[in-house]
Amino acid sequence: MAHDYDAIIIGAGIIGAATAFEMAKSGLRTLNVDKLPAAGYGSTSNSCAIIRVHYSTLDGTAFAFEGYYYWKDWANYLGASDESGHAEFIECGCLVMQTEHNGHLKRHTSLCDELNIPYEIWDRSRITERLPVYDLKRHFPPKRIGDDGFAEPTGGDVESAVYFPTAGYISDPQLATHNLQRAAEAHGAEFRFNCEVADILKSQGRVSGIALSNGTEISAPVVVNVAGPHSCVINVMAGADADMKITTRALRQEVVHVPSPPNFDFVRDGLVISDSDIGCYCRPETGNHILVGSEDPDCDPREFVDADDFDREFTEQWTHQAYRMGQRIPELGIPNARRGVVDLYDVTEDWIPIYDKSCLPGFYMAIGSSGNQFKNAPVAGKMMAGLIAYCEAGTDHDEEPYRFALETIGGNLNVGFYSRLREINEDSSFSVLG
Repeated sequence: MAHDYDAIIIGAGIIGAATAFEMAKSGLRTLNVDKLPAAGYGSTSNSCAIIRVHYSTLDGTAFAFEGYYYWKDWANYLGASDESGHAEFIECGCLVMQTEHNGHLKRHTSLCDELNIPYEIWDRSRITERLPVYDLKRHFPPKRIGDDGFAEPTGGDVESAVYFPTAGYISDPQLATHNLQRAAEAHGAEFRFNCEVADILKSQGRVSGIALSNGTEISAPVVVNVAGPHSCVINVMAGADADMKITTRALRQEVVHVPSPPNFDFVRDGLVISDSDIGCYCRPETGNHILVGSEDPDCDPREFVDADDFDREFTEQWTHQAYRMGQRIPELGIPNARRGVVDLYDVTEDWIPIYDKSCLPGFYMAIGSSGNQFKNAPVAGKMMAGLIAYCEAGTDHDEEPYRFALETIGGNLNVGFYSRLREINEDSSFSVLG
């Protein structure tokens, strides 16, 4: 049977575009379809786009460190021009406060030692030398404004932090996705926008293509679900949720933009910061602003929503995050007019993504990746291309998991780590950093 394409990729966010690029490079005819008007237009465009290498699992750490080198050499990796220019990797480093809550990062640094990832331990004087606007009084556990003791120090100071130099953020996440689109198109990939998937087609016990809401049917022997916050809906269409132990849901998130305090240029002198003592992370933002997100401490409710029907207006969560950041930066100016973004994460129960086949032959998933996988997108695209080729060649990934070669740092990654059939990984941090 002749097919319209070798593979259809549902979604044109950062991972969907990276998957298209890697599959097209191998000579496959790929088509990305997205219900939005441009690549990276959805939750990718509002990603904090933080690049970091510290994770609480060995597999996650190795994956992120491999991904770092793709961003470090972005133009050469793409091998294609873009009329809009290339996104920039701002390698400012990442500073993570050592607290009881994160085990003083002993596990993280031991994993870095195992993988030869550089880091430094900064004491209080080194932290305040770099960040003179910082007050290191302890406030743990993080609280909401109406809670007893909010903004009152709980005794002592945060004494130290770990600085990871191989970290930073991407200047424009949507541009980075457009870069991947152009690179994929240079190898023959196609993209269609404003196209909503209405059904997953099947024939003789396997996937055979998709049907769009306008009635168009497109055939392919492989369909890849990279639909972000809509991933669970696509899985249900395919019947791919039948055997999944790990699932995905759309989680609403608010990210705060506030001006840097007077006499401090956070864009020039700031860095990515993770601070579990106040339950927030931050990074420099355009216009000498500070971007502030929640690390999902117990005090912050999690709001799971319908990806097609959720409130895009700021709520009091914006204020809680801004004021918690103000505990650390007392001179922080918090404006009356709220600025930032409201969007969705596609998350699993343990915040570790699913990169896997499914119970429907030919149907694959790269889902549950929001909030912490932007940094891994290029290597995730290559891994998905390899996984699909491995499975389509006849090997049962569930029984003999695909091992993905980490070409830059060396070694192999057991892709079964990201299986839909896994149990909840108790080594996960169960939180997010942008």
